[in-house]
Amino acid sequence: MSATISKSILVPSRFIFFMWAIFCVEFFLGIELAGYGIYPRTLEGLIGIVTAPFIHGNVPHVANNTLPLLFLGTAIFYFYDKIAMQVFVQCYFLTGILVWLFARSSFHIGASGLIYGLAFFLISFGIMRGDFKSIVISIIVFIFYNGLFYGVLPTQSGVSWESHLLGAIVGVFTAWRYSEYKSVSS
Repeated sequence: MSATISKSILVPSRFIFFMWAIFCVEFFLGIELAGYGIYPRTLEGLIGIVTAPFIHGNVPHVANNTLPLLFLGTAIFYFYDKIAMQVFVQCYFLTGILVWLFARSSFHIGASGLIYGLAFFLISFGIMRGDFKSIVISIIVFIFYNGLFYGVLPTQSGVSWESHLLGAIVGVFTAWRYSEYKSVSS
């Protein structure tokens, strides 16, 4: 493993910085950016595939996305540095595309689809690879984030359970896609 924590935290921390910066601009300037979220099956909603993970509705929303994104993102870049960027990008864009295609007609914002993708990647990857390191990582992520399984159900009004479900599906698909790679870390 040649990845270091300081190198592994770079992408997730930059992402989080921009999440908070955009939230602060929205909050302090009193502007509403939810209209730049994903609005399924509309031309205007396509921009949300890129912008939605950076837009959050309130302080608890952005705060609740911060720590999981930092932990899960850093874990992927630390333990699976050779495929980490591809995994991150796939979980980001494929989730957004699927939300645009299949979610209900509403604005979908926040980074939770990406978070679900990363979490389900880490959980599934260990199961699919079957090596000791990956299994241990899967178990640790499952212990800390087993509540994610409830988030894929439409239980909370105003929460994009579709982003959660589709992110989870993308995470499992991505794990399957990379599970046969011989070398996933340095």
